Amino acid sequence: MPLSRDIQALIHGLEEAFRRRSWHGTNLLGTLRGVDPSEALWRPQPQRHNIWELVTHAAYWKYAVTRRLTGGPRGSFPIAGSNFFPREHGNAADWKHDVGLLKACHTKLLEVVRAMPSSRLSKAAPGPGKWTAEEMIRGVAVHDLYHAGQIQLLKRLREGS
Repeated sequence: MPLSRDIQALIHGLEEAFRRRSWHGTNLLGTLRGVDPSEALWRPQPQRHNIWELVTHAAYWKYAVTRRLTGGPRGSFPIAGSNFFPREHGNAADWKHDVGLLKACHTKLLEVVRAMPSSRLSKAAPGPGKWTAEEMIRGVAVHDLYHAGQIQLLKRLREGS
C-alpha cells in the first residue's frame, strides 16, 4: 500500500535531518563523519556535554518517541538512565557501538512512521502530554538538526583549543 503524502513528508524530513543531503547544511549523521573517540569525548568546559553524549541523547529521544508512538514499555532503552548519558571514557569499538545505536533507533522510528496510518497523525500519542504523533515526529527531525549544530560548534571549538 502506498504511503500517504503526510507520512512521506514526515519520513523525508526525518531523513533530511538525519542522513539525507539537504540545503541547510550538515545533517546529524554527517556531523559525525570522521569523528574519533577522543574528539567525541572532548568537552569545551567541565559540566558541558561532549559529542558522544549528544549522540546517545539523540538516540534516546528517537527511542522515546518510537516508544510513545507504539505504546511500548518504559525502561527498554539499552543504556541505563534517560535523556543524557555520561560519557567520560571509551574506545573506537564503544564509539562505533553508540553511533550504531543512534542509527538503529532512527531506523526503528522510520519503520514505525511508515506503518502508521495518516489518520493517527493528528491524535495525541499515548502517554503523558498533549503532543500529537505528527508533532513528535517532526520534533525528532528538529531535535536532530539542533544537535547537529551543537556538534559542528564543538568540533570548531576543539580545533581552536
